[in-house]
Amino acid sequence: MNAHPDSFPPLSPDTLLSMARTILGIESAAIQYQATRLGEHFVAAHHLLLDCRGRIVVSGMGKSGHIGSKIASTLASTGSPAFFMHPAEASHGDLGMILAEDVLLALSNSGESDELLTITPLLKRRGTRILALTGNARSRLARLADVHLEVRVEREACPLNLAPTASTTAVLALGDALALTLLEARGFSADDFARTHPGGALGKRLLLAVQDIMHQGERIPWVMHQATVAEALRVMSDKGLGMTAVVGDDNHLEGIFTDGDLRRALETGTVNLLEQEVSQWMTRHPVVTHPDELAANAAQVMQDKRIFGLCVVEKKRLVGAFNMHDLLRHGIV
Repeated sequence: MNAHPDSFPPLSPDTLLSMARTILGIESAAIQYQATRLGEHFVAAHHLLLDCRGRIVVSGMGKSGHIGSKIASTLASTGSPAFFMHPAEASHGDLGMILAEDVLLALSNSGESDELLTITPLLKRRGTRILALTGNARSRLARLADVHLEVRVEREACPLNLAPTASTTAVLALGDALALTLLEARGFSADDFARTHPGGALGKRLLLAVQDIMHQGERIPWVMHQATVAEALRVMSDKGLGMTAVVGDDNHLEGIFTDGDLRRALETGTVNLLEQEVSQWMTRHPVVTHPDELAANAAQVMQDKRIFGLCVVEKKRLVGAFNMHDLLRHGIV
């Protein structure tokens, strides 16, 4: 029976940090070791996956399965259609999801996983190609595979040298190497990546345009150039963007009047300021953006110029406006 944790003295901070550094060092060394062993087998594995006309089906038991699930996700999100299949479920009907034009990416540290060895011969007879990542080049799974990558480590990071740690880290890193070399070979771009991540922050930064977040129509704060400061303030208060555009004939943008412009005007001590034309106090030739511009690029301009809001113009005509709160609300900044 395991002893209760309270029966052991607590580890000192120095001991904890020393252990953690040792563990990270072992795992880092495991990855570096794989890098020194890369060669023709990795090239063959890359081309096997690149030439796949179906899906890459990743499979593995236990910890290898958890790593395989992440590798499948990385492949799918970087331009290589893939999904994870549990090998035990495959033996109970899910094998029908794998087609001849697919490639099975089988993960097993020992290379002797019964569940994988049950389905692999059946898939080979069907015409499915097999790529195996194991820690044993003489294992049955390695011999069955069309291409085999040996992912061997000198020892696990586990103090008992039992729990899969360094070995799973090495497999995960090699899976990333396969996925990202495929990404490069397919010419997969940042826009492609965004289209597979539309709900995430990165997708929003790469996909959302200014026209997707700007205030339009009646929500745009604007006044004619002959309006008074008081009228401009009422519009600013009503629209809530901390600014108002100042336009001339045909809705051409002439300037912008902001909270900062108002503060600077007040500091002059001008008498009857509210009754004066806002065009006297507006910022002429303000920084503007276009509806098709990426919202992330507009956000960068605002940060660089230290401005809180932007007018959106098309052919010099005012078509929208937004401020930093809009960018925050849409997850751009």
